[in-house]
Amino acid sequence: MKILVCISQVPDTTTKVTFTDNNTKFNTQGVQFIINPYDELALTRALEITEKQGGTVSAITVGLADTEPSIRKALAIGAHDAIRINAEPIDGFFVAEQIANYAKNEGFDLIFTGRESIDYNGGMVAGLLGEMLNIPSVNVITAIEIENGVAQLERDIDGGREKLTATLPCVVSAQKELTEPRIPNMRGIMAARTKPLKVVEPNGSQANTQTTSFELPAPKGACKLIDVADAGKLIDLLHNEAKVI
Repeated sequence: MKILVCISQVPDTTTKVTFTDNNTKFNTQGVQFIINPYDELALTRALEITEKQGGTVSAITVGLADTEPSIRKALAIGAHDAIRINAEPIDGFFVAEQIANYAKNEGFDLIFTGRESIDYNGGMVAGLLGEMLNIPSVNVITAIEIENGVAQLERDIDGGREKLTATLPCVVSAQKELTEPRIPNMRGIMAARTKPLKVVEPNGSQANTQTTSFELPAPKGACKLIDVADAGKLIDLLHNEAKVI
């Protein structure tokens, strides 16, 4: 079993978001970056599969040199090797194209992504990879088992849970219930220093999108408290001020 896990680097959820260059760029000064949590779930489940059935897990990211601490953490968690495509991950299509161009001749049986990155929440890479590689893709899986070259999958849908099968090779994206993420131990951290990390140059088209500006959410308005017996005032405010009724 040969598995590829797509890793993205995202700001820690406690980050105070600010922008530079006239609100056209995210300000990375002083920001703590982490592996996207959904990608950590994908990596852990990939390792569990290979520990049961044998095989290797490769981690891949599209990013510049400053993403190497995150890819090294993936190696410390247990990935056997890693690939960094030396380009800024401008948008989901560009990222998917770069990964697809690398993966198409590598013979991977299974490609994992997270359901989405927690910074831009695009959720498009898994589906794009499936289309670009002409293989099945299944989003937001909560369970996966591999039997005789077939992936047995589960995912949540409105009002229930769906069970599917997909022949290998295929692409899947990880949802929260898939597994529990692993924390690298000292042995894994030491081993990560000598595991291979291959850097390749981008191959394909340039990014198709451009950020024109960022905006922070509007600050929360003041809270108005209405006496429980004064329903008329509440209705008046909802009608004339909030204009929701």
